[in-house]
Amino acid sequence: MTTPLLSLSHISKRYPAVLANDAISLNVFPGQIHAILGENGAGKSTLMKIIYGAVQPDAGDIRFQGQAVRIRNPQQARALGISMVFQHFSLFDTLSVAQNVWLGLDKSLSLAEVTQRIRDKASLYGLDIEPDRLVHTLSVGEMQRVEIIRALLSEPRILILDEPTSVLTPQAVDKLFAVLRQLVVEGCSILYISHKLHEIRALCTHCTVLRGGRVSGECTPSQETNASLSQMMIGGEPPALVHQARQPGEVVLDVKQLSLPRLDPFGMNLQPLDLQVRQGEVVGIAGVSGNGQRELLYALSGEDTRAAPESICLAGQSVGNHDPAHRRAMGLHFVPDERLGRGAVPSLSLAHNLLLTRSEAVGATGWIDMKTLNNQADAIIARYQVKAGGAHATAQSLSGGNLQKFIVGREIDAAPKLLIVSQPTWGVDVGAAAQIRAAILALRDAGCAVLVVSEELDELFELSDRLHVMAQGRLSPSIARAEASVAQLGSWMSGLWDTNSEALH
Repeated sequence: MTTPLLSLSHISKRYPAVLANDAISLNVFPGQIHAILGENGAGKSTLMKIIYGAVQPDAGDIRFQGQAVRIRNPQQARALGISMVFQHFSLFDTLSVAQNVWLGLDKSLSLAEVTQRIRDKASLYGLDIEPDRLVHTLSVGEMQRVEIIRALLSEPRILILDEPTSVLTPQAVDKLFAVLRQLVVEGCSILYISHKLHEIRALCTHCTVLRGGRVSGECTPSQETNASLSQMMIGGEPPALVHQARQPGEVVLDVKQLSLPRLDPFGMNLQPLDLQVRQGEVVGIAGVSGNGQRELLYALSGEDTRAAPESICLAGQSVGNHDPAHRRAMGLHFVPDERLGRGAVPSLSLAHNLLLTRSEAVGATGWIDMKTLNNQADAIIARYQVKAGGAHATAQSLSGGNLQKFIVGREIDAAPKLLIVSQPTWGVDVGAAAQIRAAILALRDAGCAVLVVSEELDELFELSDRLHVMAQGRLSPSIARAEASVAQLGSWMSGLWDTNSEALH
């Protein structure tokens, strides 16, 4: 067809510190999977929010099915047939999955009908989720599934997906792609934001590239390489990651027979597990979201203090029942997977967010030295190339990738003895991902012990010296990266490992 389903003409949006969209024009045609590619802060999410009615443009026109429209809010967007899955979830923690989905649907449906539709869609698309679960009991990966199912239940004409596969397993990604291709056959168009260049090349039929809030080019992804797409997006290829073999030092984290009953009915019981992380090594933990990673991270970071004191030792001291502040004072720093709300307070400035885990700017009498605090924030912003309006910018004003760079920088800059990182490059562009991974390896080379929990196997193979897999609350033996394979780890994700094997330390 020659008439676009959606047409944007000279869309602009300015915020106090940045011009997010600068006269952007693009067309989306029926049955098209249209990628929007760009580095963090390029204006992708702002543009998608304008299409969805969550943000109003300062200038420009929108036409839907050839008719001029002004999309004032998401309700109007959904009425037109536009649905969106946000990178940062828009779910109410205290409501159930079904209640959250029900809020965005026709109220002529009963909650019981919505619950059944969720089960049907989840089964059909391989996005297993229990409709009665409260959202606060879900892992990040499970929240992502809820968002995708909620969007699909509205039978959209245009489906906007912002980093939809960030926390999905390779098998789940394959199922999602099959769903998206079927939607296209049925006449739906898809706007697809992802930093995974191989996904864009495999899935998308057209690509618009943004740089600095402007359209810098268009292409057919299948005719491009990862290198050429990277060139269009960031002006070059990110530097290759250098992972040098080194002999690890003393044990920093020693977990012995750690077991914990789940805190909520939908959590995962931690089975007795052993884990060691030494100075100068990166240990990676792979696994499908919801298999006990969250419970393990809470126990290690000190958010859950129910563990037997001697089951978690930090630098030889029992800390199983110590809180996060005590463990932080001993050199443990933690980067959670939930950026907004756990890693950072959305409404606070970047400078004030430093105070969550850093105390260098706090004097002996408890007064905060704001000059020192702002300088500290500015130094992290500069070192990690965070696109932000300075130390006073609020956390919620940053793109997801830039906020991730700041949070990772905040913890690495503290020179920890043990760094625990969950999903280090979730939603981060290729350039920023390379920067974060290089910073983690540099920390490891400086003698820090690093534990990385990620659902991206490629990332774990790039970073790790040794690997474990979590499945059903159990931890596999460790295996050296050089001896591991994707196929082997994939089978271990189902719990298929020999429990009598000796861990390779």
